[in-house]
Amino acid sequence: MTNREAGVSAAPWNSMNLGDHVGDVPTHVQANRDHLTYLLGTRPVFLKQVHGVHAVHLSDASPDGSVADACWTQGTQVACAMMVADCLPVLLCDAKGQWVAAAHAGWRGLAGTQGQGVLETLLSDLSQAGCDVSDVMAWLGPCIGPDAFEVGADVLSAFDDGKAATRSLFQLQPHGKFKADLAGLARLRLGALGVNQIYGNDGAPVWCTVSQPQIFFSHRRDSRVLGQSGRMAACIWLDA
Repeated sequence: MTNREAGVSAAPWNSMNLGDHVGDVPTHVQANRDHLTYLLGTRPVFLKQVHGVHAVHLSDASPDGSVADACWTQGTQVACAMMVADCLPVLLCDAKGQWVAAAHAGWRGLAGTQGQGVLETLLSDLSQAGCDVSDVMAWLGPCIGPDAFEVGADVLSAFDDGKAATRSLFQLQPHGKFKADLAGLARLRLGALGVNQIYGNDGAPVWCTVSQPQIFFSHRRDSRVLGQSGRMAACIWLDA
C-alpha cells in the first residue's frame, strides 16, 4: 500500500500521486508509477475505476486503462493495483498462492445491486475461471473511517438487508444523516462469501484517510479545500 510520500508531484498532489485523472502533470504521474514498478519488481496494471462491479482478468499483455473496479491474475508478470483516496481497497489471495486479486470498494461498488457488489462479482468470476476460492485471505487497506464517513439514507438503503449486524454499522446523527463504517461493511460482505481470514483495516483511527493528511490522500478532505487530491494504490502480486 502506497501513501502520499516519496513521489515527485507538487501540491495538492504531493507527492506520490498515482492517479492520471486528477489534473496532475502527466510526466510526474508517470515518474511516480515508474518508481512504484521499480519498488514492486513487477508492473502494476492501473484500471479506469468507475465505482462499478466489473472485474477483469490480467495477463502480462494487459494495458492500463481497462474500465473495471476489480482485477485478478494467476501470472507473475503483473500486479493487481487499486487506486484510492477514501474508498476501500480490498486485496485477496488463496492460501496456496495460486491467484491474487484486488477490488475498489467505494460504497456504490461494495453495495452493488440486490446484494451483488464488486466483491461478489470478483469471487464469482474467479470461481467460474476454475480458481479455488475455498480458502481465501483478504486484506483491507486504509479508507475513510467511521468517524468521518457521513452519508445519507440512500447509502443505508443500498446496504440494508434487514439484519442487525448491517444496521449497526450506520450510526444515526442528530441532523438525520448517518456515520457509516465502510471497512465493517466489507467485512460483513466477505464473511457472507465465506472469507473468514480478514486482515488490515478494523475501523480504528489509524486506518482513516481523512484524519491523517500527512500520510494519506483524501478526496473528501482535500477536494473541498484544494480542488483536487492525489491517489494511492494498494497492490498485490505473485512472485516469480
